[in-house]
Amino acid sequence: MRDTAFDLVVIGAGPGGYVAASKAAQLGLKVACIDKSYLGGTCLNVGCIPSKALLESSALFYRAKKGLGHHGIGQSEVGLDLRAMMARKEKIVQTMTKGIEGLFKGRGVTHFFGKGQVAPGSVSVQGAGGEQMLTAKHILLATGSTPVELPNLPFDGEHVISSTEALTLKKVPERLVVIGGGAIGLELGSVWSRLGAQVLVVEAMEQILPGMDQEMAQQLERLLKRQGLKFLLGAKAQAVAIAEGRVTLTIAAGDQERAETCDQVLVAVGRKPCSAGLGLEEMGVAINERGQVLVDAQGRTNVEGIWAIGDLVPGAMLAHKAEAEGVAVAERMAGRAGQVNYEAIPSVVYTHPELASVGASEEEATAAGHEVAIGKYPFRGNARAHCMDDIDGLVKVVAEAHTDQLLGMHILGPQASHLIAEGVLALEFGASAEDVGRTVHAHPALSEVVGEAARAAVP
Repeated sequence: MRDTAFDLVVIGAGPGGYVAASKAAQLGLKVACIDKSYLGGTCLNVGCIPSKALLESSALFYRAKKGLGHHGIGQSEVGLDLRAMMARKEKIVQTMTKGIEGLFKGRGVTHFFGKGQVAPGSVSVQGAGGEQMLTAKHILLATGSTPVELPNLPFDGEHVISSTEALTLKKVPERLVVIGGGAIGLELGSVWSRLGAQVLVVEAMEQILPGMDQEMAQQLERLLKRQGLKFLLGAKAQAVAIAEGRVTLTIAAGDQERAETCDQVLVAVGRKPCSAGLGLEEMGVAINERGQVLVDAQGRTNVEGIWAIGDLVPGAMLAHKAEAEGVAVAERMAGRAGQVNYEAIPSVVYTHPELASVGASEEEATAAGHEVAIGKYPFRGNARAHCMDDIDGLVKVVAEAHTDQLLGMHILGPQASHLIAEGVLALEFGASAEDVGRTVHAHPALSEVVGEAARAAVP
């Protein structure tokens, strides 16, 4: 029989949970990690990783379909094998899942499959073999989030779907309506558009990606339109009717109503924390009206010994934010000074081109009272981008006009998810725009655009 006494029990094996469990074990704590379904959580199994696999495959298909003749590469007719594409995605997921299994084994983390429920100093695990009671000095809640369901558009898993079902469609829809112009809606809309679907994105706000730099979001919208996506902004889905396998969606835009007929409606309006069913109310753990567990700056709840991280707590719902919190909380439990700089957490939209952002947008910096200096440079002016046949987009640097302090960096272009790391590091170290501009970038490289934009922000 497995030992049931631990220093730390983690509920949830997603990015925050498994990283916290692994780090705590590395620091000498005796650790157990519980998950009711699979290692890796939503991100690895039905989120970040499978969506990126499909984005990569669909981008290659789209590019090949457009033709590579100008590269001197001839080809016959390009065909789509969706089953093979999905199989590749699943293989990647399985490989990464086995990697977490190996990590747990190597660091001595005990893993339990089942549903965890907290009690004072203990966690009960209800699994296939019955119930087990684990005792713990520390309990870390890392149960993540689930897609938000609209009351007037309930999920049926076939016609009105969430991001989970959108990753496993058996055929390319002829027409797909996406409700929500955030990262998830744009990424999955891009996948199915590249594979041949007609895609309409319906967004309640007046811009896609609300909260991101307005200029950059508008530029991305223009480029996605060029790829074939259509947008209806300032509009809300009102009702849905299903007949003979087709979906009719009623949409209100201003004082007008319109009907759109499609094969599927993908609802991607956000996610909500998975805080129900953990026994938190009985324990007196503070939860807000959105179902988020309230924590202090250290990740502690109001109940001694119970901590929470990731999508379960207020803040950005990002896998890498959860990972950073998981590491920091594990360090604190081990008596170290773990910390997370929430001002230097990047956000990325994995469309093509990618849009990556860290720090303040121009609008946010201005609203905070800064007199801003803006530096911009287009990828069109970069030799490597031309060699890659990928010249759309730009880098935008936001700095404080008087002190030159870097406030934000926004990258719309090829490999933006990689390039943004320079901006993250610069913010982490309190760099100025001049510091970034004077940093020597390899030539020819896409990163030169970052340096040029930073130099443009310096008077």
